[in-house]
Amino acid sequence: MEAIVLAGGLGTRLRAAVADVPKPMAPVRGRPFLEYLMSYWIAQGVDRFVLSVGYKHESIQTHFGNRFGAARIDYALEEQPLGTGGGLCLAAKKVLATDTVLVLNGDTYFQAPLAAMCKFHAAQGADVTFSLFRSGDDQRYTPVRMDERSRIVALEGDIRRGQNHVNGGAYIFNVATLRLLESLGAGKLSLETDLFPRLLTDQAAIYGYPCDGMFIDIGVPEDYRRAQSLLPAVGEE
Repeated sequence: MEAIVLAGGLGTRLRAAVADVPKPMAPVRGRPFLEYLMSYWIAQGVDRFVLSVGYKHESIQTHFGNRFGAARIDYALEEQPLGTGGGLCLAAKKVLATDTVLVLNGDTYFQAPLAAMCKFHAAQGADVTFSLFRSGDDQRYTPVRMDERSRIVALEGDIRRGQNHVNGGAYIFNVATLRLLESLGAGKLSLETDLFPRLLTDQAAIYGYPCDGMFIDIGVPEDYRRAQSLLPAVGEE
């Protein structure tokens, strides 16, 4: 299994807690957050990562080189900021798989079960499968709206206090869908506000898979501080 990690952001919200490093390199108990992220997914079966990097990419490339643990690493380098969507389209060119690929936000850690997600994705005939978790924080997370078969029909759902399914930042993509998105990948694009709405407009089969695992978004200082005590030690995922 291959995974693309979107790790090119500027990390402006985290600057108050961590300065001078890209978000995925923010230290958690002396190790970069990205080590925890990749360790979890290696344990789930990922054996190759394509890291979409931009801001201060040298620190990521110097630290990890071309291998971490049992997984190989390749890089897709943004010459200028491309956003999550543009970064994904750039990294897609480096994907070797022909079936499916895991796509991850580089600043979120979500204990989603990869094998179960892939099984669900195949059973539904999905083009993209979102990992989802429940949240009552409608100021920070926007609920998705699904039909009775768990197909996502809108990226802004009905808000029900404490009962909302929201995006967990780990996706299964058909490689064919990634190749389609590559044609849109010239310039800066957002995955959330450009590419996913385009796929929905084009009637792509996008499904949601609810998960109960721990979710941490280190993009804000409060969750970054929580990560220091909640993330498992590297190698113990």
